[in-house]
Amino acid sequence: MTTRQSLLVFGATGQTGQHFTRLALAAGHHVRAVARTPEKLQAADDELEVVRGSIGDDLDLDALLDGVDGVVMMVGDAAAQRERLVNTEFVRSLVPAMRRSRTRRFLYQAGGLSAAPDKRLSPVLRLVRSTIARGYIGQHADNEAVMRYLDREARDVEWMVHRAGIGSDGPSKGELHRSSTSMSIGTFVDCAAYNLRTLLDDSAVHTCDGSTYRAPR
Repeated sequence: MTTRQSLLVFGATGQTGQHFTRLALAAGHHVRAVARTPEKLQAADDELEVVRGSIGDDLDLDALLDGVDGVVMMVGDAAAQRERLVNTEFVRSLVPAMRRSRTRRFLYQAGGLSAAPDKRLSPVLRLVRSTIARGYIGQHADNEAVMRYLDREARDVEWMVHRAGIGSDGPSKGELHRSSTSMSIGTFVDCAAYNLRTLLDDSAVHTCDGSTYRAPR
């Protein structure tokens, strides 16, 4: 992808999303942010365009995607996802709209406890998922359904999934690197920086990888 991008961001007011928006603007990108509560966005920038709404609303996706180069989705609602596959339903509408607008690139942030298509989590991660994180089982199922849909029905779109091991807010602990075998618990700002780099990384297309602070050998 070229250097300056026009980005459509879902989840811009979230814990990772606010950092992502700030970093994207600082890098010179245009950000069109869809936010249920726009007031939460503290960034003030001529390149920031805020649209009130959420993925649960009847959004005009064709209008939102007009002139957009890439889409970033960092959205999770554990309570709603216990009832239905909220994100999957939205992505199934988003991808056809991306095709209509010829928007090619899409980054989806899932959780590190969501298994990539046709892959099994490590025994340790399966244990964490069934114990400490069992309250988020609907979220894991929704993320996995999104990944299966992208992998099986949307390979004409340049998508990538970040299976993020997000821990807590705080200062940067370093630079996260893409990994299919290792995963670190990253801070929100480090996950946001990783998302921005990965969105522009052609080698990340059609991957569902985690991220680690260890640099690849």
